[in-house]
Amino acid sequence: MKIAVTAKGETLGSEIDQRFGRAAYFIIYVTETMDLASIKNENLAAAGGAGISSAKTVIDAGAEAVLTGNCGPNAERTLNAAGVKLYTGLTGTVAQAIELFKSGTLNEAAGPNVQSHFGVDK
Repeated sequence: MKIAVTAKGETLGSEIDQRFGRAAYFIIYVTETMDLASIKNENLAAAGGAGISSAKTVIDAGAEAVLTGNCGPNAERTLNAAGVKLYTGLTGTVAQAIELFKSGTLNEAAGPNVQSHFGVDK
């Protein structure tokens, strides 16, 4: 399974980025092969629509699940429409989040866990 993890850096040791739409990077990890790719999030400084655009980025990368700290309603709807499973409330490193996912201890999010425009600097 291909999973996308929001990250502040480009490695498995990077800290989870708490903002889905404005995460610095998406780490794409394939659970069967342990292949790893890092995608710089071009939506980080977007004036608007960062959540939807970021959701499209991970969908286009083939992600079947997203692990993140927080996800707003627009991104959640976009991911849900594409059949991508969402897991929120994660902290720690990318590697720790992946291990939790692989162990089956994470609960799929029932919806967004923050309001629109979470993480926007005002």
